[in-house]
Amino acid sequence: MGQGRVLVVAATHGNERNAPWLLEQWRARPDLLQASGLALQLEIGNPEAFAANRRYLDRDLNRCFTPELFADTSRSEREVLRARALLAAHGPDGQVPCAVALDLHSTTSAMGNSLVVYGRRPADLALAAGIQARLGLPVYLHEADAAQTGFLVERWPVGLVIEVGPVPQGLVSAAICRQTQLALEAALDTLAAAAVGALRLPRSLQVHLHHSSLDLLRQPDGTPAVALHPQLQHRDWRPLQPGDPLFWRADGTGLAYAPEPDTDPLARWPVFINEAAYGEKGIALSLCRRECWTCEPSWAEALSRWAQMAGPL
Repeated sequence: MGQGRVLVVAATHGNERNAPWLLEQWRARPDLLQASGLALQLEIGNPEAFAANRRYLDRDLNRCFTPELFADTSRSEREVLRARALLAAHGPDGQVPCAVALDLHSTTSAMGNSLVVYGRRPADLALAAGIQARLGLPVYLHEADAAQTGFLVERWPVGLVIEVGPVPQGLVSAAICRQTQLALEAALDTLAAAAVGALRLPRSLQVHLHHSSLDLLRQPDGTPAVALHPQLQHRDWRPLQPGDPLFWRADGTGLAYAPEPDTDPLARWPVFINEAAYGEKGIALSLCRRECWTCEPSWAEALSRWAQMAGPL
C-alpha cells in the first residue's frame, strides 16, 4: 500500500446531520479543523440517504461491509453498492488510499461524547487509549454479536467511531457539533504523535465490553407492549442493578430488571439506551462489562506503522 490519508466519514446514516454539516464547513474553510498536519479525505458516507434525510434507503450502510456481501455480485441494494464504491475509492488499496477511517455518528441516546471500537485490533486500541487520555471519553468495545456485523471501520487497517448524543435524528445541534470536532481533533492529534513515534499511551484503557442486548417486551404482532422506564432514560454509562426500573406500562406500573440466572453479574453498564434507530434491530439497550486493560507497547507500535502512511501528501 502506498502513502494514504485519514478517511473522515459523515452521514454513514443519512439522518444524522451534525457531522455532515461540519464536513461542509471544513471543506469551505479547512482552517476550522485542526488536522495536526495529516492529509484528510472527507466523505459523505451515504449521499442518497443524506439527501432524503433517512437513515438508509435499502439497508443499513454500516452493516454492509462484510466479505459475504462484497463477494455476492448479485446484490444490488444501494448501500451495498456504496460500500463497495467507498472501499474501491479509499480503501487500503483504493484509488486514493486511506490507512485510517474515522466514522462520525450521532445518537438519540445520552451517550455523551464517546468512542466505539470493534474488536481488539492493537492499533484501534492505541487510538482509543490516546483519545481517552486526552479527553477522558468512555469506550464501548463491540464484539461477539453475530447479529450486528459489517461495520465500515472494520474494512480499514485502523478505525473507530466517534458517537455523540443525545440529539434527535435530523437535527443539527451546536453542542453535538462541538463535541464531535473535539473528539476528531483528539484522534488526529493521537495519529500525528504516532506517525512520528512520539505517542505515549496511558497506563491503562477503560473499556465497556459488549455482553448482551435487551429488547422491549412485544405484542404477538411485534409492536412494543411496554416503553422504557422513565427512570432509566438518559442513564447510559450508569450501572443497572437487579430490581432497578426497566420497563413501563401504559397503566403506570413498571417492570424491574431481573437478569437471567446465567447473566454475568458484572455486565451491568447500559449503553445506547432507547436509541431510536435500534428498535428495528430488537435492541432497547445493550449491557456491558466495565474492564480496565493495561496498554501494551505493541498497541502504539501497531498504530505508528499505519499512522506513518497518513502523513501530509
